[in-house]
Amino acid sequence: MTLPDHAPDRTFQVDLRGLVDLLSHHLYSSPRVYLRELMQNAVDALTARRALEPGAPAGSFGIRLYADRSVVRVEDDGVGLTEADVHTFLATIGRSSKRADGIAEQRGDFIGQFGIGLLSCFLVADEIHVVSRSARTPAAPAVEWRGRGDGSYTVRTLPASARPTPGTTVTLTPRADAGEWTAPARVHTLAQHFGSLLRHPVTFDDGSGAPVVPVNPEEAPWARTYPTPGARSRALAKYGEEVFGFAPLDTLELDLPAVGLKGIACVLPEAVPAGRRHGHRVHVKGMLLSEQAEEILPDWAFFVRCVIDAESLRPTASRESLYEDDTLAAVRDALAEQLRAWIARVAASDPELLHRFLQAHHLSVKSLAVHDDEILRMLLPWLPFETTDGHCTLDEFSRTHRTVLVTSSVEEFRQVAAIASAAGLGVVNGGYTYDRQLVHRLPEIRPEVSVADLDPATLTAHLDPVDRETELAAAAYLARARDALAVFDCDVALRAFQPASAPALLVDSREARHERTRSRLAREQEGGLWGDILGALQQEAPRAQLILNQLNPLVRTAVAIDEPELARTSAEALYGQAALLSRRPLRPAESSLINRSFLDLLAHALRKDS
Repeated sequence: MTLPDHAPDRTFQVDLRGLVDLLSHHLYSSPRVYLRELMQNAVDALTARRALEPGAPAGSFGIRLYADRSVVRVEDDGVGLTEADVHTFLATIGRSSKRADGIAEQRGDFIGQFGIGLLSCFLVADEIHVVSRSARTPAAPAVEWRGRGDGSYTVRTLPASARPTPGTTVTLTPRADAGEWTAPARVHTLAQHFGSLLRHPVTFDDGSGAPVVPVNPEEAPWARTYPTPGARSRALAKYGEEVFGFAPLDTLELDLPAVGLKGIACVLPEAVPAGRRHGHRVHVKGMLLSEQAEEILPDWAFFVRCVIDAESLRPTASRESLYEDDTLAAVRDALAEQLRAWIARVAASDPELLHRFLQAHHLSVKSLAVHDDEILRMLLPWLPFETTDGHCTLDEFSRTHRTVLVTSSVEEFRQVAAIASAAGLGVVNGGYTYDRQLVHRLPEIRPEVSVADLDPATLTAHLDPVDRETELAAAAYLARARDALAVFDCDVALRAFQPASAPALLVDSREARHERTRSRLAREQEGGLWGDILGALQQEAPRAQLILNQLNPLVRTAVAIDEPELARTSAEALYGQAALLSRRPLRPAESSLINRSFLDLLAHALRKDS
């Protein structure tokens, strides 16, 4: 027996119920999309008919929605279908009429291009009833297609009276469990939600006998004509407030003619919590695509929320987000440039708005300024920072301090702020995101100002030494204090500094603590491979320094203590208090020391009183 060279071709068998389940759980976010898909197909049919009859008066073709408790119906005056079209496009999953000969090259004019939208109707109904008549073949009869959720369908031709004019009517008989999405009020709400910016007239009839209402009675606000620029600005701000629920700090128009994009960006009046991003409302050719599209703007632009309508952006298969391609990347860059231009315009012409904007969104602007030299030059002097003079701008701070010192961490700033301020040093807290990088770039804007990292030696150099007699009188106490604090790699010194209310200053840094930890591990692992690695990394471990303030009455009393144990306990208590004031996390040994020294001092006081 001779086997054939090639096995016969076979076609895939599709379980329609399984496919609908897949769509409902993994492609579409909610059953509500059925109405969007029907409206989208109607819009695409109208687009095709407009191309077929370009001379038809504007508004002569539209979409009519009807919903009562028994049916949902969507009717359009679009290009319609012949019987052959029905067999080709409605009965073949994944086949789209937008791929038909003669219009394939115009697919960019259509919203839907994937050929699966009609299946979304099975999310709310078990049967889809379509009656259509072709405008391309006027002599062709009307055709009826009935598709069922079990995968079967029927097709038959109808007399001309069943559909006197070209177009398509889709009728759904909702399932009992789909009432949430097919009730007349919900259908009307969904139609407004998805179709408020559609360019074709859309009307809704709830079957009650009440007047038919327009779904999209007005053009998009940016497409309308206004008597004055002020009236236009107010109208756009009002629209932004209606959409987003907040009164914008400012509203700027977005316009990218190359991709047919128009819209607005609303500046949030309050800061956005760190790590939280707002999505944007994106329409494609008037149809709402997504209310949470984050990809349309760069990460740093979290101070605005946008409503845009674009012609040339590609939706994904679910049509609920944007396809990441070169066009989207170019749009994102162009919109970012328009936001930069707005910041530049506000900085140059509206100081009051700039102040309110930076009060709310300085973190966003700082993240932009780190990578954008133009924004850096414009706004760095006006950005707020935490300094030894309080919260102020670098412009204000640099008028008083020609040498600006910057800390590497928040805890370092908190350790030194009060003493540095009393000593006349200008220190900026560089521990917050972006701050240290930005402060170091201040000389690019203010060449007369120098910036340096705060070094502990710089601070201690500004503390006054005590006279020799005082130093000698305190020598015994200082020796006992050094011995008590040796376990923390901490030296002890006596100086005089303001404010006198501060008994001690603990000068240390995160890097120094890490280096001491490496040194300790190297000693513990001495001789092994890990010890060799740590030894190679080891530098001379810098010691922390507890600086006692001779101007403080408590310190003057402490250094005169003769009793060795009490002197040791008082030194531990001063170290613990200084560590608490630094607000850095305490090591277990430090927490234990604070508790022990407190109890020992309390016990000493009680013994003395008794």
